[in-house]
Amino acid sequence: MALRLVALGDSTVEGLMDAGPGETYVGWADRFATLLARQRGEVLYANLAVRGQTTAEVLATQLDRALALRPDVALFVAGVNDVLHPRLGRRALRRNLLTTYGRLQESGASVLTFTVPDMTRVAPLARALRPRIRYLNEVIREAGRTEGVSVVDLAAEPFAGHPALWHDDRLHANSEGHRRIAAALAEAYGLRADDWRSAPAEPVAAGALRIVAREALWVGGHLTPWAWGRLRRQQYKTGGRCKRPDLLPVPVAD
Repeated sequence: MALRLVALGDSTVEGLMDAGPGETYVGWADRFATLLARQRGEVLYANLAVRGQTTAEVLATQLDRALALRPDVALFVAGVNDVLHPRLGRRALRRNLLTTYGRLQESGASVLTFTVPDMTRVAPLARALRPRIRYLNEVIREAGRTEGVSVVDLAAEPFAGHPALWHDDRLHANSEGHRRIAAALAEAYGLRADDWRSAPAEPVAAGALRIVAREALWVGGHLTPWAWGRLRRQQYKTGGRCKRPDLLPVPVAD
């Protein structure tokens, strides 16, 4: 009998910045699905994640759909969009996350997730968000203790915030980062997985002027458009649609 795998959450679950054919994205959830199919047989997989959604939006629009698919395994990651909001409602964040984790676990699914690494090496401005990220991770770890969720603690892995694993937008992992996240989750689920803890090669040190110029380019090219879009409450070009709404077989190459 085929295993049912359902992923829900935000843009990282969709797989942004892990480019696939055409204008599609692969991502760690898809990569995990392939590893699962190779080692456990037939897998039916749906990915309900919608980029830009907060934990409240995931709870309101994705959770019931996920439960209706009767998953054997559920992948759920959200909260960064809450953290990036000008005002973080901590009680609401905790309630939304624990409710979603709890209902998935109560359905009988094996639920997997991960904490958010320290991003200050990737984006020095992220230092101001450290208290919020720390709180988000505390809630995720709480779900591991109280709800039985399998938590991969990327925040405790020094390599996880390495610039070599992150896209230029500094919000999403690049292809190598997605590969490592998939391997970490696979290991947590009991699958064979490639090494994901080895330290990437260190980048060549940049001078002060280059660092300032790089930060200015990031603010102008990524941070400002993102913040402006959020303030105007604009949907991303997907219009709120997910990339894989139905359970479909996961192809496994020979």
